[in-house]
Amino acid sequence: MSDEPVPSVNTDPRVDAYIAAAQPFARPILIHLRALVHGACPAVEETIKWGMPFFMLGERNLAHMAAFKAHCAFGFGHGRQVVDLGLGHEAMGQFGRVGALGDLPPRPEMVALVKKAAALVEAGVKPPRAEKNGSTATGRRPLPQPPPDLLAALARNAAARKTFEAFAPGHRRDYIDWISEAKRDATRQRRLAQAVAWMAEGKRQNWRYEAR
Repeated sequence: MSDEPVPSVNTDPRVDAYIAAAQPFARPILIHLRALVHGACPAVEETIKWGMPFFMLGERNLAHMAAFKAHCAFGFGHGRQVVDLGLGHEAMGQFGRVGALGDLPPRPEMVALVKKAAALVEAGVKPPRAEKNGSTATGRRPLPQPPPDLLAALARNAAARKTFEAFAPGHRRDYIDWISEAKRDATRQRRLAQAVAWMAEGKRQNWRYEAR
């Protein structure tokens, strides 16, 4: 079943180009997700951040999607506060590796999730990443969710992804914090590229100090 076109007033031609450049299997998935988000939240606006489509409500991230060589990914800015299917470790977002429309929940469930995410944004609820200085009942700070640009970069580099997935939580945190704490976008991009290069070589973020 085809999706109805989204309203052009809220679309970004760069997202059209992104979808057109995706692998053939990915295009219907991206088209479906795009129409679904706009249909559930007409006020949403599109942009491209970190090389992938984002859906913004006001100035806050409602959701994002991405296409890779063999799968797509979709996630909400509020992450597990919207939905937790236990698939967050498989790919960026909360729905694991999406290789076909059938890998996503049914449309009514997805619409309900988009509306839930929009309600969290409109209520001013802070996403999990804003709570990274908190702690659990055990006194340990919870592991922050990897940022979308890091997950996207790891998806393009199998060696780096394998290293990251094999890391203990503390070593993952080192990289996540190092990238997330960058104040300028240029600094963030340099750290992101360096992180992927180091992980492709099997190195921890503080490997230089460990070698001394």
